[in-house]
Amino acid sequence: MSAPRIVVFDTGYDSYDYERQLFENAGYRFEIYRGDPFDREQKIAFCRNAVGLLIRSSRMNESLYDSIPTLKAIARYGVGHDNIDLEGAKRRNIKIANVQGYASHSVSDHALSLMYACARLLPTGVAHIHDKFAAPPGKPVIEFHDKTLGIVGLGRIGGCLSRKCQPLFTRILASDPYIPDERFREFGAEKSNLDAILQHSDVISLHCNLTKETTGLFDAAAFAKMQRQPIIINTARGPVLDEPALLKALNNGTVLRAGLDVFVKEPPDESNAELLMHPAVIATGHYGWYSETASAELQKRAADNLLALLNGEEIEDCLTGK
Repeated sequence: MSAPRIVVFDTGYDSYDYERQLFENAGYRFEIYRGDPFDREQKIAFCRNAVGLLIRSSRMNESLYDSIPTLKAIARYGVGHDNIDLEGAKRRNIKIANVQGYASHSVSDHALSLMYACARLLPTGVAHIHDKFAAPPGKPVIEFHDKTLGIVGLGRIGGCLSRKCQPLFTRILASDPYIPDERFREFGAEKSNLDAILQHSDVISLHCNLTKETTGLFDAAAFAKMQRQPIIINTARGPVLDEPALLKALNNGTVLRAGLDVFVKEPPDESNAELLMHPAVIATGHYGWYSETASAELQKRAADNLLALLNGEEIEDCLTGK
């Protein structure tokens, strides 16, 4: 009888030595799909008799579950899980885990970097080092010490950012209906609601999960409530921001600048090219999650989580309950 199979459904890392050693020592056969990453049918065929999958961005839905009837557990390399049908998995008793909190420092560092880049007009300053030497590259160039920061989503990343920003801003507002009051106090943020953040913040940083509730959360109606011409930072998920509404808000001056690491369409294409090329936008390629430390932790914990699920253990990162 052959050993049960663990398959890496989505590749992208330099090495899978940790995963291979972990699963082979536990009696599993560890295999990596090396074919066309966009040929979904070929990928599913490769995984036909797998009991566990390690995934990144591929969509896990009911048709996939039905195509792999041996499947018992899936672990995602990442925090977000909007690409996974959790209810369909629950109905088939397939356990799902993500990796929570692995990139709290890297993502919060990236958000803070985008804040400073927007406030200090860093890309413009670099571009005009010769023709505008010793002159401001544009106006306004703002300082944070007398400003209010609004954080939408005070989970691990939002909380980490709040701690880092306590000495930088005069006031930090945070909105998160799923977080207890003591967490706001722990991270030095005033408990607020979204409307207050929209009205009173000079910088707004998004750190909420992508759900039905948060999809399009920052739409035309939200931008219309902004009173301080804020800087908007998004290192959460692209669809939290209505991109056409953001572009309009930038053009009419409702929003001063935007720092974006995530987008509705990834990788970006012509559909959001105008936004990415806007002079008030600083865009990076969804690498806010990355540091060497965070990447190593991500791979290790995803593999550990998958093995624990297959062993019937209860883990904090399980998304499908007991």
